[in-house]
Amino acid sequence: MQQLIECVPNFSEGIDLNVINQITAEIESVEGVRLLNVDPGKATNRTVVTMVGEPNAVIEAAFRAVKKAGELIDMSKHKGEHPRMGATDVCPLIPVANISMEETVKYAQALAKRVGEELQLPVYLYEAAQPDKKRNNLSVIRAGEYEAFSKKILLPEWKPDYGPAEFDSKRGATVIGARDFLVAYNVNLNTTSTRRANAIAFDVREAGRAKLENGKPVKDENGKAVNIPGSLKAVKAIGWFIEEYGIAQISINLTNINVTPVHIAFDEICKKAAERGIRVTGSELVGLIPLKAMLDAGKYFLLKQQRSTGVSEKELIKIAIKSMGLDELAPFKPEQRIIEYMLANKADSKLIGLTLSDFADETASESAAPGGGSIAAYVGALGVSLATMVANLSAHKKGWDERWLEFSNWAEKGEQYKNELLKLVDADTKAFNQIMTAFALPKGTAEEKILRTAAIQKATKYAIEIPFKVMQAAHGSLQIIKAMAETGNPNSVSDAGVGALCARSAVMGAFMNVRINAAGYDDKVFVTTIVAKGAAIEKETTELEAAILQLVNEKIGI
Repeated sequence: MQQLIECVPNFSEGIDLNVINQITAEIESVEGVRLLNVDPGKATNRTVVTMVGEPNAVIEAAFRAVKKAGELIDMSKHKGEHPRMGATDVCPLIPVANISMEETVKYAQALAKRVGEELQLPVYLYEAAQPDKKRNNLSVIRAGEYEAFSKKILLPEWKPDYGPAEFDSKRGATVIGARDFLVAYNVNLNTTSTRRANAIAFDVREAGRAKLENGKPVKDENGKAVNIPGSLKAVKAIGWFIEEYGIAQISINLTNINVTPVHIAFDEICKKAAERGIRVTGSELVGLIPLKAMLDAGKYFLLKQQRSTGVSEKELIKIAIKSMGLDELAPFKPEQRIIEYMLANKADSKLIGLTLSDFADETASESAAPGGGSIAAYVGALGVSLATMVANLSAHKKGWDERWLEFSNWAEKGEQYKNELLKLVDADTKAFNQIMTAFALPKGTAEEKILRTAAIQKATKYAIEIPFKVMQAAHGSLQIIKAMAETGNPNSVSDAGVGALCARSAVMGAFMNVRINAAGYDDKVFVTTIVAKGAAIEKETTELEAAILQLVNEKIGI
């Protein structure tokens, strides 16, 4: 499986697009790397770049970008709101897929060594890549910033990990490391006061603020300053004034969104700001965010409203954007901000991305795919969508307010089945195409014949497994359909009935595809087993559908 790492270098230039474009062109020149996002900030005079790819390719792209930034950016002339110490200020690597943090650390250290030796640039390691825990914190390394670095670098305890221990007035120094996914996030305030923004930042950030008595810092028995911790774990924050927007912001790094998610940070800042007579007006994301973070936020705010969370992914994202005001300062485009959307292979969702009429036209065309398997999956998705609709209508029904969570839970389950079945629409067509590809392989030699036969058998097994998954999902969805027929909004009982018809059709249609593909598979033990399981699912489905339809017809009464 392909290993993927993300790299998020921060360059100390956010105004001159010509400079930024030259740096990103270096990244795009490397094959195997995708440039996902370029996020310049004028007030911070800083650009956050996000790229992803195979590790060696990402390392090459990062090296070229660091080199070009050092050529184009003069730190002796740099001014900006964000803490910084170099032209390439920080360059973290983040494990994304099929790679451990330990492996990512080795790549970060290799990049740091190369930058230090080949570019003769002072480089510090940070986070997981830094073996010395006394200097693995970015804020500690960067303390004093560029202006103090000429003296700091001469101290023995601040000798760079790689590169010369000499002050480079033009390029400064670079910090390279490996870390978990970090969300950079700013919260907008209805004030221009940096001091008040900082006070709120100190209220929430994990490090908190220094404890004072009579205006002086309190120290412990070892002479260390005593801190009052903030209210949020895994959160770093400072306040600043952004001239570009004419407002103060709280700039946040969420270092572990499993500990403190974006929506919790937003709500806590709203609370602390209100205590100080300040109102949060919105927020902005810097760089990219995982899909789960947005979906969790959407569910969180719906739950606060006592609304059903069993709505589409698109709707959850919309709720998250509006609830946190992520579009206050600029449009928030999910396809450009959510990492999974940026990495998505559009070929994997070709069919479900079509309009209804285009899907019907594609099915009706002379092409053999999409065929019955894809249609069965789509019919199943429509069936459970109807049940989900009944659940959402019931959750919002007047007089049923105390039951909203019950129906919300059913709607969430319905969404899960719907999403699974929609993925199987394209998967079934993909399975058919793999069989066709295998049959087209050359068979001129004995070796080619062996390879072709193996490919056909592998593709055939996949083409059996996909419609069997359709059967399982459509059958499972009947439990939701039945519950909605029994307990849902009585005005929508006919919708539950149609859903049951769709689920049964999906199961029976998919089973036909299981059997027709099984006829060409040589492993007869596998075939016998899966056909027996399919027959049992079909029988249970038919019985359950009949029971649901009886109930529906009794409730309709005419």
